[in-house]
Formats: sequence, structure tokens, C-alpha cells
Amino acid sequence: MRSLLPAMVEMPSASGTRTDSRMRLIFGLGLGLLAGVLITARPSGAQSNTALAHTDRTFEFIAFAQMSRVAPLFGAARERDWSPDWNPIFAWPDSPADREGMIFTIAHGHKEAVWVNTQYDPEHGRFQYVYVLPNVVATLLTLTLTPREAHTVVRVRYERTALSPDASSIVQEMGQHDDVAAPEWERQVNAYLKQARN
Repeated sequence: MRSLLPAMVEMPSASGTRTDSRMRLIFGLGLGLLAGVLITARPSGAQSNTALAHTDRTFEFIAFAQMSRVAPLFGAARERDWSPDWNPIFAWPDSPADREGMIFTIAHGHKEAVWVNTQYDPEHGRFQYVYVLPNVVATLLTLTLTPREAHTVVRVRYERTALSPDASSIVQEMGQHDDVAAPEWERQVNAYLKQARN
């Protein structure tokens, strides 16, 4: 996994130059927010005897198109094309655009998860996101795409950790959902690819 610090300091902007100070500030604030949520999730000295749930689930599916067509679909903005309930609200960049370092929020009932992209490399089929739902879960999502003839193998890994004892059962349920998520992802992605071909 790449270090976040070099990505924050030398991330290219849309024009291909180094990131301006505004971008570094926004990205740094996003990372600071995530760190703050993790630090305050369990007050100091309030060590619980209850272990917090942690799940690590991986699934794969096949997308019936070449990687050059499939990979862009795993950016936050382009996921809207194939996932009907996906509606990210971008904090950075100002207008929705898929790029490394994008920061956005997703509504989860009455709560809001903050997402930060830590790797966006469609050319090599590598994507990674960190998201935190305060006092509930911290998640590391890693996607790895591999070409297989005219198709693409998509490997999805969810690593989830509860942020409070009350959230452990929620994280376990999320892990159980991850165990059976491959057919849903495969159906949605391939339905979009089929429609886009027509």
C-alpha cells in the first residue's frame, strides 16, 4: 500500500502540474478528519473489555469487457453509471471528477460517511478508498482489476473495523453482506456494459 504523505504532496492536478496549496489543504483536512474520527471513537483511558469486530472479506467477479472500459467505472463519479443507489457528494474536487485524492460523502440513513480515495490508477487497475462512518465503522476498500482475454477480473476487498462496541454487530452484518456481494456487483456492472454497447 502506498504512503498517503507522498500522494498528498505530489499529487498531479488536472493540468498535470503539482497540486496547489489549496488541494493540499483540502486533502490534509480530509485525512485529519478521518484521523480525528478514529482517535475520538474510543476516548483515552476508556479501554473496553469487549473486542471490536473486524472483518476482512474478498470477492471476485468477471466484467465482460476489456479493462480499459471497465476500470473507469470504479471511480466515485462513474460508479453512478452502474450503481443506482450510489450518490456521492464531492468535497474535492469542486465538481465531481474521478481522480486520486477525491474526497466525498455518502449518506447512510441519518449518518454520513466520509470517503477519501488513496489510489486511483485505472490504467493499472488499482483503486483504494478509506471511509469512516463516525462511531460505527472504518473501512478500507481495495479493488484490483486484471485483464483476462477480452474480459476483466475484478477483485474487491473490504476490511472493516467497528468503532464502538455497539457497532460490532453492524460490522459483522456488513461482512456477511460482503460474502454474497459478488453476484450483485457482477450483474450491475455487466448490465451497464451491455447497455453501453448498444
